[in-house]
This record gives sequence, structure tokens and C-alpha cells, in this order.
Amino acid sequence: MTLLSNFLSRDTSAYASLQGLTICMCWTLYYGLLSAFAPVYGWLLVLRGLVGFGIGGAPQSVTLYSEFLPAKTRGICIMLISAFWAIGAVFEVLLALWIMPTLGWRWLLGLSTIPMAIFVCFCFWLPESPRFEVLTGKREKALETLARIAKENGKAMPEGKMIVIQQNERGQIKDLFTPQYWKTTLLLWFIWFSNAFSYYGIVLLTTEMFQARDSCGTTQQAKLEPSCSLECTYLTSDDYKDLLWTTLAEFPGLLVILLAVEYIGRKRSLALCFFVFSLCILPLYACIGRTALTVFIFIARAFISGGYQVVFVYTPEVFPTENRALAMGTSSAMAKLGALITPFVAQVMLRTSVYLTLSVYCGCCLLAGIASLLLPIETLGRGLQESSPDQEAARQTTTTNSQTNGTTHSSDQP
Repeated sequence: MTLLSNFLSRDTSAYASLQGLTICMCWTLYYGLLSAFAPVYGWLLVLRGLVGFGIGGAPQSVTLYSEFLPAKTRGICIMLISAFWAIGAVFEVLLALWIMPTLGWRWLLGLSTIPMAIFVCFCFWLPESPRFEVLTGKREKALETLARIAKENGKAMPEGKMIVIQQNERGQIKDLFTPQYWKTTLLLWFIWFSNAFSYYGIVLLTTEMFQARDSCGTTQQAKLEPSCSLECTYLTSDDYKDLLWTTLAEFPGLLVILLAVEYIGRKRSLALCFFVFSLCILPLYACIGRTALTVFIFIARAFISGGYQVVFVYTPEVFPTENRALAMGTSSAMAKLGALITPFVAQVMLRTSVYLTLSVYCGCCLLAGIASLLLPIETLGRGLQESSPDQEAARQTTTTNSQTNGTTHSSDQP
């Protein structure tokens, strides 16, 4: 369902981008609450699937946020807001550790909707993106938004007039495959796919390989034999603690990449994350102890999580405003496709061949690292583009001709 909603996210371009995000969060809140009252297992599956449909619109929050940020701090700010995904995961584990032994899963699902309820209550305070309003020809609303931002920051509005170049048709898949963007689109789709494929793969591998007690082939074969049981077992406190430590392992990688993304650039940071992940997979081929296994898996997860945040920074920067939400939506859909496939590798294939499974993840990330270096554009220090290169050239010509009249147009800092 999340995969479908990411493809359908281009339809929210008919709405203001903030309205589309708000609709997705209201949808998620509604079905999240309903799932806490599911009468039978079948209804629970349906309702959680509808929750996933709404969550597919969450990446558009990064699109909206990026359009308010100046170029010099955009990378760090987006990385910091993306880190709240990991923080939310930590709080969810702590909530489960507290709620599940006493109140049960219904209370866990119900209480998990509180953050979305807070967002829905305060979303009216969020301003719409002035870039989106300018693109859709709503110059007066854009000026109102900029005036509000200037007032709240104690600044004065710059003098001059805003030049509006209206784009009547937007949000079309074909726009991602123009001569300027087709290579970037295909490479980013593969990078997003590899990120999710490897991230969720290492999460599943952690559980499977810890169940094996060590990485020796004989033990794995004994422990990973397929089994079938209709009995549901509850996770223990130790299981939740292991999940907590696994999730906390993401933060060191985020801190490292937070610095790298502003010093070595987006492309090299992405490549670094993929190459380090592949390097940490190699020791798992050998028969190593549980401590060493934990160290290498945690380093791998830290860096692949960091790569996930870098691609959230890069994608909104490389595409123009008219296609930014569409690019984020389709790229996120590719990530969900990778997350959909990876259980068949990390769990099903693992029972057949541990070495083949590790080779798939290692090879995929090596290719993704190369793809990162092949991206045509480095966006470090680059202003957000309002439209395609051809329209940018036309706008520059118009601006030059209008300078004698004292006119200006929107800059990278709305």
C-alpha cells in the first residue's frame, strides 16, 4: 500500500503541497486509531495496510521543509530532521517495552498515533511553500507567506517585484526523463532501491544471524531450518532491549555523515555509506564470534542508515520545484519496492545459502556506490532550482531585461 501511495503522490500536486501532506497524515491517524479496535486478524491486516498507504506521503515533508532552507545549511537541517525517524523508532521500542507486557497491542497501536494527532492539530500553523505558490501562479499568496516569515524573523522584505513564471503542467512522469534528468532519475531510483533493500535487509539479517548464535556454517544450518507453527509467541524484555540497541546503532552513522555531507559533498557521502556497508559485510563470510558479528552488523546499519538520510538531502536539491515532489514520491516508491523484496533474500534465501545472501547485499551496495559517483550533478552549495534548465535560462533573460525597472525574482532563500 505504501508503494502505491508513493506513486500516487504526484496527484497531490493538484493540491498545495502542505495540503497533500496534511491529508496523508489525517489518513494515517484515522486508520491507525481504527486498527487498535480491529475485531479479527483479517481486519488488522487491512487497516494496517491503509496506514501504510498514508505513510507513503511522509517523504513529502522533506520536500516542503527543503524549500524553506538556504543552500549553506540545507544539508545539515535535512539530516537533522531525518534523524527524528530513528528517534521515533527508539521511542516506539520503549513504548512497546512499557505497554506490551501489561496493556497489550491495542493500546500500543492507539498510543502510537499521538504524534500524528499532534501534527494534525498544529498543521494549520505551517506555511505553504512560497516556491510552490509562485510556480502555480499564486504570487499574492507567496508574498503573504514571505511577509509572514520576515515578520516572525524580525526582518524586512526586500524591495522590488517578484517575477512569476507559471508552469501550467506539472507532476508528469515524462518530466523526469527529459535529456537533463533521465540519467539522474534512473541512478537515483536504483540508489533509493538499494538503500531500502540493504537497510531492511541488515535489520532482518541481525535477527536471523543472532538466532544462529554464531556465523559458522554448521550452526546456521541447524538453526535456520524452516519451521511452521500456529502458536504466537510474545517478545521478551531481552528481545525489546536488543531491538533498542540495534536502533541506537544508527545514531553514530548519522553523526559521521552529518559532517561528511557538508565537507565531501552529497555524491561522495552516498558512495562512502555504500562502500563501508559492503566492507562490513565481508567479515560475515568468516566464522566470527557474536561480539564481532554485532560490531560489524551495527557499523553496517549505521552507515546504510546514514546513506538513507543523504539521499533525502540530495533528491530535493537536484530536481526543480515543478518536479520535486514527484521525484521524491517515485524515488520513495522504489525504496518501498526494495523493502518489499528484501525479506525473500534475508530470510528465504538465507536458509538456502548464507554466502549467496551476503553476496547479494554486498554486490548491490557496491553497484549503488558506483551509481552514486556517476550522478551527473553535485548539489553541495547549489541553490534550489525553480524550473527546468530551459525555463531557468528564460527567467534569467527576463530578469536581466527587467533590472532597469528595479524588479527582482524569488531567490534560494524565500
